[in-house]
Amino acid sequence: MSSFLNKAGTAVEAGEGVWPVRRRRILDWLVNETRGERFIDNILVEMCEKLLASGVPVARATLHFRMNHPQWIGARILWKEGLAEAKINTFAYGIENTPEFLKSPVNAIHQGAEEVRKQLEDTADDEDSFYQELRDDGLTEYIAWPVEHTFGKRHVATFSTSRPGGFTNEHVDLLRDLLPALTLVSEIRLKNIMARTLLQTYVGPHASEQILSGVTTRGSGATVGAAIMICDLRDFTEISDLWPRDDVIHLLNDYFDAMSDPIERYGGEILKFMGDGLLAIFPLSKDTACHDLLQAIREGQALMAQLNQQYAGNGREPLRYGVGVHVGDVMYGNIGSRRRLDFTVIGPAVNVASRLETLTKEVKRPVLLSRAFVEMADCAKDMDSLGTFPLRGLGEPVDVFAFPER
Repeated sequence: MSSFLNKAGTAVEAGEGVWPVRRRRILDWLVNETRGERFIDNILVEMCEKLLASGVPVARATLHFRMNHPQWIGARILWKEGLAEAKINTFAYGIENTPEFLKSPVNAIHQGAEEVRKQLEDTADDEDSFYQELRDDGLTEYIAWPVEHTFGKRHVATFSTSRPGGFTNEHVDLLRDLLPALTLVSEIRLKNIMARTLLQTYVGPHASEQILSGVTTRGSGATVGAAIMICDLRDFTEISDLWPRDDVIHLLNDYFDAMSDPIERYGGEILKFMGDGLLAIFPLSKDTACHDLLQAIREGQALMAQLNQQYAGNGREPLRYGVGVHVGDVMYGNIGSRRRLDFTVIGPAVNVASRLETLTKEVKRPVLLSRAFVEMADCAKDMDSLGTFPLRGLGEPVDVFAFPER
């Protein structure tokens, strides 16, 4: 079939209109030429730029995704004309119950609407602040459509224009025809993000990267040097027997927040929660690993003190805990059965940290550190030396240090 150039210089197949050709080109790009792009926000930006180049006057576009994330219920990717990069906003749980969200077009789509279309040049009887913000940005029409992923997962795509009179029928038809391809492209990227998020949530950022890069066979891993921290809550069995279930869960979450947030803030990686305990490492590939671990413990102790003040105000007993710290080489990788693996660390160094944590019950000091650790951290002068202790299952006694008592 022969082709010709229209006034804009675009090649048009003989017998075809301009808009079908433009639609097909953007669809071909979405389906066939975005395979190398990992991130849906970059695809949204490039798609909008191609729409503008094709004569579709898009001035604003968004993608709204529901997420499986411990902190966020969803995220919005926002592009505006002239932006080289999209903006990403996350939204905490609870926003779905706010008046602003309940009357929003995004909620209307989630409730089953197949389209929300608003002519913004018509302001009669319209006091909605969201639409007024769009008007203030010079936009003249807004359209929202569902993006239907598999298993009934409904997300939202929106497009707005500043063209006087809004979109034409040709513009709307082209945008609507892009939705199936945009759905496929976005679902693949969203599932990649969800897989990464879930792995980071349950095994930590470094372990998740290892798993995603293919370290998935039993026994795979590496030997790494690390400062090791094991923390355990005292009297938890008694608490769980006496307290209501929901109060116990709330207590555990408060305790883990206090101890875990500083660990992550200072570059440590929490490998697992073990009932009322946790195992974390600070890889020695970072020069300040030992110092970072000490700072994390000090901040965790301060947060636990604040938490215990709150508990005292409610007539509850303070929470007590024990922390054992050691340093050494550990095997870091996949361990378990053929079908169920755990990405963790094992080795004599982990055993020493565990025995030190247990020893805190005997010596009545909440944090115990091995000589190997305090020498590497160069902090022996700042610690109390408690002497040498035999540790169960270990051949040689260990010189033990503690944080000074206040």
